[in-house]
Amino acid sequence: MNTDSFALRHIGIREEDLPDMLKTIGVDSLDELIFQTIPQDIRLKEDLPLDKPMSEQEFLNHIHEVSRKNKVFKSYIGLGYHESITPSVIKRNILENPGWYTAYTPYQAEIAQGRLEALLNFQTMVCDLTGMELANASLLDESTAAAEAMTMLFDVRTRDQKKNQVVKFFVSEEVLPQTLSLLETRSKPLGIELVIGKHSEIELDPGYFGVLLQYPGKYGAIFNYSDFVSKAKNNDIRVAVAADILSLVLLTPPGEFGADVVVGSTQRFGIPLGYGGPHAAFFATREDFKRSIPGRIIGVTRDSDGARGLRMALQTREQHIKRDKATSNICTAQVLLAVMAGAYAVYHGPKGLKYIADKVHSHTLHLADGLEQMGLYQLNSAFFDTILVKANAEQIRPIAEKNHINFLYVDKETIAISLNEATTKERVNEILTVFAIALGKEKPTGNASKRISLLGADMQRTSVYLTHEVFNSYHSETQLMRYLKRLERKDLALNHSMISLGSCTMKLNAASEMLPLSMPEWGNIHPFVPLEQAAGYHEVLEELSRELSIITGFAATSLQPNSGAQGEYAGLMTIRAYHQSNGESHRNICIIPASAHGTNPASAVMAGMRVIVTKTDEKGNIDVNDLEEKVKLHSENLAALMVTYPSTHGVFESSIRKITQLIHDHGGQVYMDGANMNAQVGLTNPAIIGADVCHLNLHKTFAIPHGGGGPGVGPICVAKQLAPFLPGNPVVKTGGEKAITAISAAPWGSALACLISYGYIKMLGAEGLRRATEIAILNANYIKERLEGKYEVLYTGEQGRAAHEMIIDCRPFKVKEVEVTDIAKRLMDYGFHAPTVSFPVAETMMIEPTESEGLSELDRFCDAMIAIRQEIDEIEEEKVNNVMKNAPHTLKMVTADTWNFPYSREKAAFPLAYVEESKFWPSIRRVDEAYGDRNLICTCAPIEAYAESE
Repeated sequence: MNTDSFALRHIGIREEDLPDMLKTIGVDSLDELIFQTIPQDIRLKEDLPLDKPMSEQEFLNHIHEVSRKNKVFKSYIGLGYHESITPSVIKRNILENPGWYTAYTPYQAEIAQGRLEALLNFQTMVCDLTGMELANASLLDESTAAAEAMTMLFDVRTRDQKKNQVVKFFVSEEVLPQTLSLLETRSKPLGIELVIGKHSEIELDPGYFGVLLQYPGKYGAIFNYSDFVSKAKNNDIRVAVAADILSLVLLTPPGEFGADVVVGSTQRFGIPLGYGGPHAAFFATREDFKRSIPGRIIGVTRDSDGARGLRMALQTREQHIKRDKATSNICTAQVLLAVMAGAYAVYHGPKGLKYIADKVHSHTLHLADGLEQMGLYQLNSAFFDTILVKANAEQIRPIAEKNHINFLYVDKETIAISLNEATTKERVNEILTVFAIALGKEKPTGNASKRISLLGADMQRTSVYLTHEVFNSYHSETQLMRYLKRLERKDLALNHSMISLGSCTMKLNAASEMLPLSMPEWGNIHPFVPLEQAAGYHEVLEELSRELSIITGFAATSLQPNSGAQGEYAGLMTIRAYHQSNGESHRNICIIPASAHGTNPASAVMAGMRVIVTKTDEKGNIDVNDLEEKVKLHSENLAALMVTYPSTHGVFESSIRKITQLIHDHGGQVYMDGANMNAQVGLTNPAIIGADVCHLNLHKTFAIPHGGGGPGVGPICVAKQLAPFLPGNPVVKTGGEKAITAISAAPWGSALACLISYGYIKMLGAEGLRRATEIAILNANYIKERLEGKYEVLYTGEQGRAAHEMIIDCRPFKVKEVEVTDIAKRLMDYGFHAPTVSFPVAETMMIEPTESEGLSELDRFCDAMIAIRQEIDEIEEEKVNNVMKNAPHTLKMVTADTWNFPYSREKAAFPLAYVEESKFWPSIRRVDEAYGDRNLICTCAPIEAYAESE
């Protein structure tokens, strides 16, 4: 065995497994299977022109060498990003732990109680610090969260406001520049009119539906917004506040002065800077808006025994239900980062956070005093961690950078300095030394400020926070380590068994790909540093962009979108800009097949397009006749077709090139959803099928772990004509020559996570990438054949083959009153996470095994599915007390003194022999979804409060 080959480690199938697998499938070779699966007219004729693959050790040496090209300065730039300290116990037990980072979104609550509790902690932390009633389980970044706040407030306008077409939204000039850029992006397609100015000067009138304030302001000033908010409320204008979460430990929370929405970033709660991400944003609001809040909410409910349980509440997967009526296209969160931020609050507790906030403010007072003693005065009458200094920037900057220090140079005469958790007295003195040298003066010798606070006497917090037991119990490393382990043991992740979720590609997240994330040379870079300080990052990001362009066959790539949904939106916005540049702004029709992901229509509406849905035929393919009819009908206004390839039904449609040519003939562009790229890489590509833009889920095909529901990265790759419109950033120049405004906050999105995909491509190379795709298709077809006769596969290609995933039909089991949910829950007893349930067809399962699973695991899964089918067959009619309806079976249930079930305890808990070797116990019985929505509790409420709701 070639131990230098990463492909042999990543791909689970061994060469000796192939003969039996191919025999089961009914082909003589892997080439024959691929020939029968992918239409020949879209096959690549040559291997991808990528670098020769590296071994794991070569890659680790390489990434370390490249990291040394980054210059890790002490950055006091601020603008929403601050150096933070990740407690080692959190770094080792969460960030570096596959039990946390390989988990999937907690749609199956009974085997995700650990993650759900960690997210409930996060929501409680956010509600407590913001003074709001309800918070979601995180969003992508602060700027995205602010844009979601604007669109939510637009959606919940009063009836009169909608009738009178009230569309103005006031944005304070204190708002972060990247947030303002993103607001511009989001507002234009929806017809929202932004009005930017000083909150102290604007005359609010009934023509406004909402406002956005920054707290503290972008350069650190603290304003008392109480009177302004009161005036807004008197005019039926709702208020959103973008707040710094650490400052809320000391400042009056926005909820207490009347805010309707509070957003921000939890990055400074122990999350590395990572050149811009990934970080967990927060979104908190009043309970009045619980049906409109974007993203996910974790709520308390009960299981079938009446015991407390957690699950995703209310709007879970609303895009797949509401589609073009959805309030947002965001269906993801930054779960891994939210878990870390919540754990940071658990570890430090209210007293620890107070100590950190006091220390930051004290150092800022010391710095302000020292500068004042040298004759430099700062402009903020009240501040928390940021001062605005009048000084000669051209004089200061070279000396600061020579001493490896970054400030924010607002203009030639103004410098902003933002201190952070990592700032010490010694670091403050280093800053003062820089100014002393520049001014030719002696550095002040005083060690501390005589002032206690400059927060503003009327803005200091008096309310308590983080009073729940969880924030006051785990302050030693031993305590937190054990608490995190208890949570981890409740969750089924990839380190336990295969997660065969269709469309989600839960493949191996190799340790060698993950290790660079812990290197300080990658973690401690602020996204707005001068480009030369991030030379290592740019080498990686430019090379990754080049490789993704080669893989997709396109001309250019933007890495800025930080989720798949963001990628969809970014792709459509480039198409929109392209049509506008051609003088065809009227092109606003987006055609979407009925089988498409639910985020597709939601993204199209957000991009200002009108959605036209086309039919699918009985084989699950796009109905070409219906498509042609609708294209001709809307020819003059056709903007785009959104298509998933292979289809959402797991089939390579042979008519794809005819379809894309039809769109081009009528002046439209083709957007390809990249969710199923794992069946394309190295064998075909979006450019060959005729697409113009695609997004790629780096957290699927390119090995970034799902992290329990995020981080995700959704870059877009575009054809030549769309390249000039790739998204820009207001602080650091990026994007095309005619760049659209920002899609996410950071110039290169979640840059730190991109290291993972970079490593994946570098270590696999062209041959390994192609082999991975071939084995993904092999594994799917092997499962298909093994389940033959037990389950019906709904859709196949023209030669009876599946792509990398397939849909099995569970509707026939309804005669036994068995639903697809019952199969999903029973799989837990066999030690497996269910495949994708009821998408894209109700009462079906979409199975995707991925290339990193070995034959023994595939067989275990098939054995479990076959055994479940037998259990269904054994059910007597109208007998609802059966092993399917009672699943999952918990340890408490199986070891109880009484057993009132017509089957054995062994059958319940150990249905096949392999289960005994490594039993995973669901921690609760089946959750009651409806009860939880009727009795909505989304924070760590006392047990008494839960009891009162019954």
